[in-house]
Amino acid sequence: MAGRLSVVPTPIGNLADVTLRGLETLRSADVIACEDTRRTRALLSAHGIPAPRLVVCDERQEARRAPELVALAAEGAHVVLVSDAGMPGIADPGRALVARAIEAGIPLTVLPGPSAVEPALVASGLAREGYAFRVWVPRRASERRRFLDEAGRAGLPVVAFESPNRLRATLEELGTLEPPRTLAVARELSKLHEQVLRGTAAEVLEALPEPVRGEIALVFAPLDEADGTAAPEDALAAAAELVEAGVSRRQAAAVVARLTGVPRRDLYDALSRGGGPSRSR
Repeated sequence: MAGRLSVVPTPIGNLADVTLRGLETLRSADVIACEDTRRTRALLSAHGIPAPRLVVCDERQEARRAPELVALAAEGAHVVLVSDAGMPGIADPGRALVARAIEAGIPLTVLPGPSAVEPALVASGLAREGYAFRVWVPRRASERRRFLDEAGRAGLPVVAFESPNRLRATLEELGTLEPPRTLAVARELSKLHEQVLRGTAAEVLEALPEPVRGEIALVFAPLDEADGTAAPEDALAAAAELVEAGVSRRQAAAVVARLTGVPRRDLYDALSRGGGPSRSR
């Protein structure tokens, strides 16, 4: 059979969550590219699959390993890409290898399978017709505050991963924002100590175990009009008044967005197009 690259999602916790097709693909692999050989060996062993050649392809080594793995596929090898948990390329290494394989014309197959994003969204009770995935909450305080503020104003639920070591600081920051925000913290999904906490930042903080451990996904609820979000036309009128008073469009959009919940970018774009009420002097 001609060489190819297969991407196989792996369980996010419970090793029984791997698909039958995923197991079949792992059995047929000549080479498995993985983040941690110990984690991959444990998965293979749990399902009675002899380990083929394992190549470490984590975030530090992917750029160096990708050409080697693509060359193996070009020579006829079946290369299988896995991460420690979930879908490779989604908050995990894999994008560079997939891009190199596509560029080289290597046949590519991506299997569906486990991911923490959708289970967290459904378990949160906040699912709507669509969502935004933002990968990780930023580490720097200023970027984190901006991220948290904009997450509520996205108009859709926002899902992001967070470290257990930073979770309390993130929730404390979220609790200072106005209007108040609600969210869900999904911890250890599919594992023995799975937990989903829902409510305001203060309510979730109070219910958190000490210490916080495990893999964490956050789901931020969008602000609705009932939460105090102003009508877009009223917000634009207020921003236009600030511009008339001499405030820059960028600053006016930022101030009104913070006070009303209307996205800053929408306000700025409308002001740049000359939006807002016309006023005679």
